Amino acid sequence: MTRPVLLDALTRFRGSLPDKARVYVGGCSGEPLSAAEAMAGDPSLAEGITFAGVWIPGVNRTDWSALSETSTAESIFISADLRAGFEAGRVRFLPLPYTQAWPWLETAAIDGAIIGTSPPDANDRVSLGVSPDFADAVIARPDVLKLAIINPSMPAPPNAPTYPQDVFDLVVEQDTPLPEMVPVELPPTFAAIAGNIASLIEDGDTLQFGLGNVQQATLGALTGHRDLSVHSGMISNPLMPLLEDGVVEKVTAGVAIGTRELYDYCINNPRLSFNPVSHTHALSTLAAIPNFKAINSIIEVDLFGQANAEFINGKQVSGTGGLVDFLRGAGVSEGGRAITALASTARCGTISRIVPRLAKNATSIARADIGTVVTEHGVADLRGLDIDARAQALIEVADPAFKGSLTNEWDAIRSAM
Repeated sequence: MTRPVLLDALTRFRGSLPDKARVYVGGCSGEPLSAAEAMAGDPSLAEGITFAGVWIPGVNRTDWSALSETSTAESIFISADLRAGFEAGRVRFLPLPYTQAWPWLETAAIDGAIIGTSPPDANDRVSLGVSPDFADAVIARPDVLKLAIINPSMPAPPNAPTYPQDVFDLVVEQDTPLPEMVPVELPPTFAAIAGNIASLIEDGDTLQFGLGNVQQATLGALTGHRDLSVHSGMISNPLMPLLEDGVVEKVTAGVAIGTRELYDYCINNPRLSFNPVSHTHALSTLAAIPNFKAINSIIEVDLFGQANAEFINGKQVSGTGGLVDFLRGAGVSEGGRAITALASTARCGTISRIVPRLAKNATSIARADIGTVVTEHGVADLRGLDIDARAQALIEVADPAFKGSLTNEWDAIRSAM
């Protein structure tokens, strides 16, 4: 039940904004769900607002554009939960990677911000907890009216950004469970993919993982490694056993997205450091990390080495997020490696996910940014290869049922070039 004090704070917040206001709302595990609940109960609080944020598919389930008949939203991801709003024109999609989303939030017209924080410490400072990713880009702006929702469920890790309470114009407390993501049982294909990825990892490497099944499977395949570090946009539950067993020594992340067990694990753990996107995704940061291995999943890849991570059947289902940022960082790291992974087929083996050519407007990763492609059938190292050798390497890791047709398609493509 939303407490009246939160309704009072949101009423004051809305009353201090222009009629057609633009409001930043945090995402990931810091999404202020209590504000969404209050606005859903009283749509006047959201009337005329354009909500802007970075909301992760499968994690952040609120369609902020649906909170009133006159609300809209802007996001760098499209998810199933935003699909109706996107098709209706209420949700506007910005095709930005994380490194461009940060200056967007620093400079775009924004009137207000709703940001979740931990309770204040003994020095009256609040923490962004396990979700500092983009908030600092807006907190640093003196032109933005800032509402802090203090959430006792938000942990305050020892190494996370903190701010004096008086940075915020309005402060209210509301205890609300954080968004959670529960590990799932994976098909056997992912064990083979993870094994192939693990073969590319050396003791002492620094790893980055994207969100999803590849991350979960690969973390489970690293138990024989030692002295690993993690530098990533996000971390999740499968990392905890590796920290406990000494496989991973230290972690730098933008957010934690998992279960309550993970959030509690972060409370007093000095090996975990949470940082804003301006640090975690910056090319200068990544280039300075030796042996940086970026591991991310894609939907399909073509024989040129171009990859799609956003479209299924022609429909936008996600966004690039930090994918390209991390691949480029790994590409310039000394000893680094940009790794993309996918199951070789879809629909019970009836469709190859290694295709001759991507559909129009479906390229998330340019061929210049692809380094290594991994499937359950092996590793295609594309670095330094000409276009024919690249195509052949990708055909070699395709499902055997499609190798002949892919070879014929490539021959046809080459004859027309």
